[in-house]
Parts: sequence; structure tokens; C-alpha cells
Amino acid sequence: MQKNNTILPPQTIGIIGGGQLGRMMAIAARYMGYKIAVLDPTPECPTAQVADIQITAAYDDMDAIKELTEISDVVTYEFENVDLAAAAYIEEKGKLPQGAYALEITQNREKEKQLMKDASLPIPQFSIVTNARECEEALKEFAFPAVIKTCRGGYDGKGQLKLNSTDDVEEAMAFAEKNEHCIIEQWITFDKEISVVFSRSIDGKIAFFPIAENEHRDHILYKTTVPAKITETIEKKAYQAAESLAERMNIVGTFAIEMFVKGDDIYLNEMAPRPHNSGHYTIEACNTSQFTQHIRAICGLPLTTVHLLMPTVMINVLGEDLKGIHKAMAQTGEGFVHLYGKSEPKAKRKMGHITFIAENEEALQKQIENFKEATR
Repeated sequence: MQKNNTILPPQTIGIIGGGQLGRMMAIAARYMGYKIAVLDPTPECPTAQVADIQITAAYDDMDAIKELTEISDVVTYEFENVDLAAAAYIEEKGKLPQGAYALEITQNREKEKQLMKDASLPIPQFSIVTNARECEEALKEFAFPAVIKTCRGGYDGKGQLKLNSTDDVEEAMAFAEKNEHCIIEQWITFDKEISVVFSRSIDGKIAFFPIAENEHRDHILYKTTVPAKITETIEKKAYQAAESLAERMNIVGTFAIEMFVKGDDIYLNEMAPRPHNSGHYTIEACNTSQFTQHIRAICGLPLTTVHLLMPTVMINVLGEDLKGIHKAMAQTGEGFVHLYGKSEPKAKRKMGHITFIAENEEALQKQIENFKEATR
């Protein structure tokens, strides 16, 4: 990066990963006048459709990483499973202000939970196991229900198994034996799930977005509502926990932390070192989006003070919803529809999202009902 850490248009931003998050980053950057280069193995991926250059190669192809680094003035990523050797190389070249450390932590659930524990943040009881015998022993210390997850990989409910009673111990042991590096966690029966999305600049300033309340269906985020219906106590605890992690990890860019709310307590679940599905509402509902703030942060620009313009609901569009969405778009002007340009609609695959904004909750619900009616 330049000595003063400022990247200005029309300089080039390199993005590792060509999915919807990269696409929305790229669109925000294009509005500001930046050029975009993307590295992704799929030709004409969603980000490539709005980029200047696509390098079509595997994410861990070091020749491709070197090419992206060479042609870019700054590099970012749209998912956390970036090859760490590649991230270290780009950081060494002075073009990865987010650094490799946040990736190293968020790629590994053991490191993630251990860091939270070391920071004295509220988390569920957990234990690390590497085989069936260790799993069996560890589960003697847990009350049911519990959950066992792989320490690496897994998203939208993949790579995990809920354990409802001692009847599930054998299945958990087989899971641990197969996957080797696993984490067992106490299952939190929560009142609601929230997410804290924020952006942090290179000089350490933080801009928080309003806390989002999330509803999942089949382990996939279905709906995000803002503002979340939480107490001031919960709001304060959530922001303080997020700030503590941001400082400890020296975060740069947009970052998200999912948390469970139970009574007056929060429990940190998982985090993502990038813009997040639950922050998509910010494009229409705030004066600046999580994507614009991310671009500003990695380019060394000052962050914008965030304001919620109106209450909002964001609903994900999956492959099976697409036909109805097209029908509704032709019949109603309500709802901001974002479709990601993915080539093939598949069941349970995120194909887009719709954001509704209105003066109050009643007007929001009316918009959503009208839109749903138009999909039929």
C-alpha cells in the first residue's frame, strides 16, 4: 500500500473469491470509481460480472495469487477460507491491510473459541476432541443437548451434529473419528440470535451498524430484522464484546459476530472477518452499507458515521424461491430485490435477497405480505 495507507480511485482493488459478497463489495467500489480484479476458479462468477479483470484459478494457486497481488493496489477477500500461505504472501507485500491473523482465527473453531475465552467473553462450554475415545470422555462432562462440529470448514449447518441425549453418543463418536479435529459445545437454548456487524479502520476507529435479529430455517439465514428487539443491557454487552474482539484481533474492514441472547445474557457463537449476510440490509436501510464501509476501511479512508434510515427486514432468496420472485418483480414495486447472477438456481442455494424498509413495523409487514402474495 502507499506510505500514507490511502488507496484512491481509479486504483485497483483485488478480491479473492467471486461470490455474492465479492460482487456487492465490487459494486460499492465501482460506485466510488475503483477498478476491480477478482480471483475465482469459476468463469463469469458473480463478482467477475462487475469486475474489470478476472483471474480464473484456484484460490491456493500461488502464481495466480502473485498475479492478483501484482495488478492490485490493495487486496481483500469475501470468505474466510483463504489459503493462509497466500494471505501471508499478500500481507508481506503490504497489500492486505486485514492481515492473515483474522483468517487464521476464523478458519479454526478451536482458535476462535480459545481467543474468546482468553478475552473473558461469554461463550458456551466447549471441549476439543480428535477421536472417538476423547469424544466419549468429553461428553461425560456435558449436559444434553450439545453439538459437535468440525473445527474447520462447515457453513449453513454443514459439518455439525446435534446431540439430544446419551443415545446420540455413539453417532458423535463416529463423527469425531471420521473428522478428527472437532469441537463439542453446550447447546444454548436461546431467546433469539443477533449479529453485530461493524467496520474498523486502519487507524483503529470503529463504526457499528445497528444490531440485527436473525431467524434461521434449516440452518440457513432466512430473515434479518433491524432494529433488533433487545434491551439496552444486551445492546451494550454485544457492542462491548465486539469492540473487545476487534481490538484484540486488530481487525480492519467489515466484520461480523453472531451471538445468542438468553435473558439478560449473551453468548458469542461464531465470527466472520468480512461483510455478512445479516448486514445486507445496510445497502438500503442505512446511510452507508457494510460494503462501502469495508472498501473505505481497506483503502485507508475515514469511515462514515452510521445511521439507520428506517426499520428494515431482509429476506434471503433461495434457488426454490426464484420463480416466485421473478413473478413478484413484474407485479409490485415494493421490496428492493438483489439477485446475485449465479448461473444455476439450486435448492437451498442463496440466489439473492430482498430488503423492505418502512416507517414502522406495521407498514413493513404489509409490504412483506403484499410481496409474498405477488409471488404466488
